[in-house]
Amino acid sequence: MAENKVIVIPEGKVCDYVDGKFRNDTPEEYVRQTIEKRLVNEHKYFPDQIKIEYTLQLGSRKPRADIVIFDKDCNDKTQENIKIIIECKKESVDARNAKEGVEQLKSYMSACSNCEWGMWTNGKQKEVFRKVRNEKDQIEFMDYNDIPSADGNLDDINRPKRTSLKNAYDDNLLFVFKTCHNHIHVNDGLQKQPAFFELLKVIFCKIEDERNIPKPLDFYTTSEERSNTDGQLTVKKRISKIFERVKLKQGKIFDSNDEIKLSPRSLAYIVSELQKYSLLNTNIDIKGKAYEEIVGSNLRGDRGEFFTPRNVMKMVVEMINPKTDEKVLDSSCGTGGFLVTAMTHVIKQLEKDFSNDICLPKEQWDSDCIRAFQNRISEMASHCYFGFDINPDLVKATKMNMVMNNDGSGNILQTNSLLPPHEWTNDFRSKLAEALNVKKEAIRNYKTLEFFDVIITNPPFGSKIPIKDKAILEQFELAHIWENNKKIGTWKKTSRLQTSVPPEIIFIERCVQLLKPGGRLGIVLPDSILGSPGLGYIREWLIINTRIIGSIDLHVDTFQPKNGTQTSVLILQKKTSEQKDKEIKSGNMADYNIFMAMVEKVGHDRRGTPIFKRDTEGNEILVPDTNNILVLGETSEGDRTVSQQQKVKVIDDQTPDVPAIFYKWKTQEGIAW
Repeated sequence: MAENKVIVIPEGKVCDYVDGKFRNDTPEEYVRQTIEKRLVNEHKYFPDQIKIEYTLQLGSRKPRADIVIFDKDCNDKTQENIKIIIECKKESVDARNAKEGVEQLKSYMSACSNCEWGMWTNGKQKEVFRKVRNEKDQIEFMDYNDIPSADGNLDDINRPKRTSLKNAYDDNLLFVFKTCHNHIHVNDGLQKQPAFFELLKVIFCKIEDERNIPKPLDFYTTSEERSNTDGQLTVKKRISKIFERVKLKQGKIFDSNDEIKLSPRSLAYIVSELQKYSLLNTNIDIKGKAYEEIVGSNLRGDRGEFFTPRNVMKMVVEMINPKTDEKVLDSSCGTGGFLVTAMTHVIKQLEKDFSNDICLPKEQWDSDCIRAFQNRISEMASHCYFGFDINPDLVKATKMNMVMNNDGSGNILQTNSLLPPHEWTNDFRSKLAEALNVKKEAIRNYKTLEFFDVIITNPPFGSKIPIKDKAILEQFELAHIWENNKKIGTWKKTSRLQTSVPPEIIFIERCVQLLKPGGRLGIVLPDSILGSPGLGYIREWLIINTRIIGSIDLHVDTFQPKNGTQTSVLILQKKTSEQKDKEIKSGNMADYNIFMAMVEKVGHDRRGTPIFKRDTEGNEILVPDTNNILVLGETSEGDRTVSQQQKVKVIDDQTPDVPAIFYKWKTQEGIAW
């Protein structure tokens, strides 16, 4: 096995995934590197089958093809032996472009006598062709769903089997989602938001089909069906049958009269893009990134909604450490990222417990075991996971995110959670009471809301969206005017209400109201709450009503490029009545330590561009790819080899380090959870 070495990358360069050469870091190169990773990790081509920037001979011209692929056993890597040509362009280049579009690819394929396949992509569009000769010995190009994988099996291109479904790698799923959404937007004339929801209907059909074990997959289109009108209608009929099952199972998300509104042509195209992947088995971080990025670009509203980066969500969830039987809430759930992250965290423990119960490791579970485990997840989601949001579109998106990642939409409800509980809609109160297994009459006012063990949230914040409604403000001590006794450094609440309060301030109190005594809260807040002298009353209220477990100061670029507000994460535990009474009687607050940390690196800059780790001289470094450590190959004599060829840059992000440090500190402090 090759020795693990750190490789230094010059400024403005990327290290090619296949041949290891340094190339300019450009938008076009990003597309090519993503395709290269897919060729190796999904299609299983050996790196030595692939050549980058291969010079072709076209008459007197010598253009360079971006990627060419040869047969595994081909030792003579000359032009006539090329089997596949791939052209990669930046997003701004259209497939119909006269010089750089699909016609360029076809000319390359025509000049290579044995080249059978070609693919053109710009990351948003993808075209695949198979070169054939007709009865007149003329070259024709047939549209196909995808290029064949290394095993050459064409059946899986047209109708994949469960065993041949591939897990998406790196940014490929994001590429596919963007490609599909762009296709709907352009070809069906739908605006971005309706196009997004039509895409999600198809994604739901894909997930339902994967779960329909042990029946054969029905979510597919053959290349022939995709390329003619009758075939496209057949595909629409096939997928519509799956959608009928989706509506029966997901009545909270889809109405019974809902239908897929895409044209048969667009639907067949989208099915062809998605059918090769296993959305159930693809790594949850890859799915989450793809889903939340496309949701954010289509559903982000104007209520201070800046969705939490995934690395921050993982950090908070690992610190809060929800358990399998605890009720978890995100009171401002957005796209559902916090809830999905929390469920993923708990599912790991659930998986371990289930394996112990049946005395079988996960790798040996049969279809009955898988179904039984999914039922446990669904039961947990229905009893333990809750999300509130004022935006009905985001509520729907959260439900879909939960189903796509964890097979359970939980109890995701649309409401203005800051309203007095008696003003919550009857439908909301009924659904919440049923899920909590309490009487609806028990949800009376702000004093009767102690239902949740864990709350993890990033509330909307900002002075541009203040709360002015007196009926709302009256519920909260933090909405009153507080007077500062500067001599003794304390604050005292008055009976007078403020006329206007930023939402994040009363969201803090609402979250504490919703927690059971001893419950835990992880909340993202602007730094002003923790540092502004004029907001000292908030800190005093927190000290009186909660134990401040930890404060993590986030880098100013954490929410960039959308928002430059300096933020922190507060980890709080609600005090019990007994704890508060004891402190009041003694006149002294309990003395305890607080965990404090500063995250100085979050993996991206203010433009959202990834930042990678560098050596002492400031150069980016490469390390072995832990997702693809072993690469099989052959020597010229036919001997099999195993090497460690692919290397990746390392994101410079400190958030993964915080939970481990926190766990050690928490253990020393005797904090049990």
